[in-house]
Amino acid sequence: METLHYTLVPSAVGPLSALVTPKGLCGLEFDRRDRQAMLRGRISKWFPSSQVVDSGSPLLERVKTWLEHYFAGRFQQLEPLPFDLRGTDFERQVWDLLLEIPLGSTMTYGELARKLNRPNGARAVGLAVGRNPVGIIVPCHRVVGANGIGGYGDAGVEVKRRLLALEGVVL
Repeated sequence: METLHYTLVPSAVGPLSALVTPKGLCGLEFDRRDRQAMLRGRISKWFPSSQVVDSGSPLLERVKTWLEHYFAGRFQQLEPLPFDLRGTDFERQVWDLLLEIPLGSTMTYGELARKLNRPNGARAVGLAVGRNPVGIIVPCHRVVGANGIGGYGDAGVEVKRRLLALEGVVL
């Protein structure tokens, strides 16, 4: 049985639920009812024989530190974190591309689709971006619509604007 370690992390955009496996960070969600339901669904699908324990781990401490530095604007102190991202092959390809979007930059869903050699795949990319299990750290907020900022799930456009503004992006 796989053990997932969980903690609630306070942040400038509200509390975040963090989950790690021995391999890496596998979940970082806004602590809202619908996002928690989605997180539980992900756990049951991708970690079917797991138990979630509300306890610390060295990796959870690293996640907390990463978020503290990020929200304080100390970007030079952001150290890479190991991930244990589980999803379809396509979703993982999209999430890998999200990690390539530089701090302070944005990319459109269409641009991501073209990078995946799917020029008509902006909608599929958008769905995969929306299923990103590790918000903020896997920077789905850096993906915008061709005609504007686009959405940010139930966290809302205002949270997306705050994250982008923190990184120096003004839309």
